[in-house]
Amino acid sequence: MRPNLNYYVQAINDIVNDTEKIGGEMNPSYEIIRNGIDNDQLSDLTTEELSQIINQFETGTSSYEAMLEKVKTLRPPAKVMGIHKKFEKAYMNYVEGCQEMIQSINPDEATVNIEGFDQAEQKQDEASDVIVFSIERMTKILLNR
Repeated sequence: MRPNLNYYVQAINDIVNDTEKIGGEMNPSYEIIRNGIDNDQLSDLTTEELSQIINQFETGTSSYEAMLEKVKTLRPPAKVMGIHKKFEKAYMNYVEGCQEMIQSINPDEATVNIEGFDQAEQKQDEASDVIVFSIERMTKILLNR
C-alpha cells in the first residue's frame, strides 16, 4: 500500500505549525531564565516562578512527545524516506533538549544549572536547524515531482 502523500504532507505541516505555536507560548518563560542567566539575576527568581516555568515547559514538552510519536508512525513517500528519518531524529533530539532544559531547573532550591541549561539550549538549536533543513528538503523533493 502506497503512502498517502497528501496525508503525509498535511501531518508534517501540522506538526511543524503546532511545534512553532507551542514554542512561541513557552518563549516568554524561557526568556525569563535566559535573561536571569545573562544579567546574573537568577537569584531574583522565586521558587514559585520556577515551578510555573517548569509546569509550562512540561506541558509543552508533553505535546512535543505526542507529536514525535506521530512522526514515528507516519509513512513517508519513498523518495523522502531518508530525509524523513533525519527529521525524526532531529525532532527526537529537540524533545530530549527540552527535557534536559527542564532538568536544569530546580524550583525547590530556586536554582538553575546554567551549564545544563545552556547545553540543552544548544541541543535544541542544533535540532531546530536540522528540522528546518529537513522540511525544506522534503518540500523541494515533493514539489519537484
